[in-house]
Amino acid sequence: MSRLIVAVAVVLSVRVQYAQKAKAQNVPEIPMTAQTDFLKWPANIYLGEGIGVATNSKGHVFVYTRSQETRLFEFDAQGRYLREIGEGLYGFAFAHAVRVDAQDNIWAVDEGTNMVIKFNPEGRVVMVLGRRPEAIEGLPAPPANDEPYLFNRPTDVAWDAAGNIFVSDGYGNSRVVKYDKAGRFLKTVGTKGSGPGQLNLPHTMATDAAGNVYVGDRSNARIQVFDNDLKLKTIYDQVGAPWAMCISQGPHQYLYTSNSNTDNNDSRVAEVTGEIYKMELDGTILGKFGKAGKGAGEFSSAHELDCRNPNEILVSEITSWRVQKIMLHPGRAQ
Repeated sequence: MSRLIVAVAVVLSVRVQYAQKAKAQNVPEIPMTAQTDFLKWPANIYLGEGIGVATNSKGHVFVYTRSQETRLFEFDAQGRYLREIGEGLYGFAFAHAVRVDAQDNIWAVDEGTNMVIKFNPEGRVVMVLGRRPEAIEGLPAPPANDEPYLFNRPTDVAWDAAGNIFVSDGYGNSRVVKYDKAGRFLKTVGTKGSGPGQLNLPHTMATDAAGNVYVGDRSNARIQVFDNDLKLKTIYDQVGAPWAMCISQGPHQYLYTSNSNTDNNDSRVAEVTGEIYKMELDGTILGKFGKAGKGAGEFSSAHELDCRNPNEILVSEITSWRVQKIMLHPGRAQ
């Protein structure tokens, strides 16, 4: 009996250690303006579901979309169309996220092929993580020692200053995997569940300048923060269901997270009301902007955020088939 009491006490102490305050209330609105048509699409190309958006050091905008097919487009800083990247690529089937690293390499995460694809700035494939499922049934299964390199519907990718790669893996495996810059497996964290360090659909991810890893644990309606060795540091569970996240650059970094609405009444998460929160990295909520809807400055299933500039947020939306540019005016009165 004494051992049982000790075990229960340990579990409770862990839960208390990582507990956060109740759902955010009375959060101030951040004044903002929205542009819904800043991207200039060619006459023969249409954006389908707005799955991913990212920018590089030149301000170029990369848009990842899936509808009839998965496609990746690049625009210049003024929103003028430049090119399509990876047209007809074997690794493109069902887009999930696009990110750009510090060297301006473009990384596409494809949930349908279980692959994370790295393009150099010229648009050539230079690395592939994961493996597309075989098209023919009955072929031998991959060796067991390949498991660290196999994904099951991955969702996002991030890096630290040393170039180590972090992949959230995702719908099927409920884990985060760390690789070195050459793609060699280092470690993993996460099993499916709702306890500290467990994950239930890690849907989005970002890293800060210190190499900490912020994981949007969507179906648990929380953000879990791990250190660079993937040891759990803390949990933020007061800002709803994190569908999309980003961390701004510069000496003072901010965390942005979307409590995205869903049109299919997902019963696994509650209070998905569409707003985007601006937070300090320690979890302090500074404000919020937007709500569910399809008007300018409203969000319809926001799926990815880019916040390279902390006052210029790009938001890709699934059900509105668009990318919005949100200009924040934190010093302006409502």
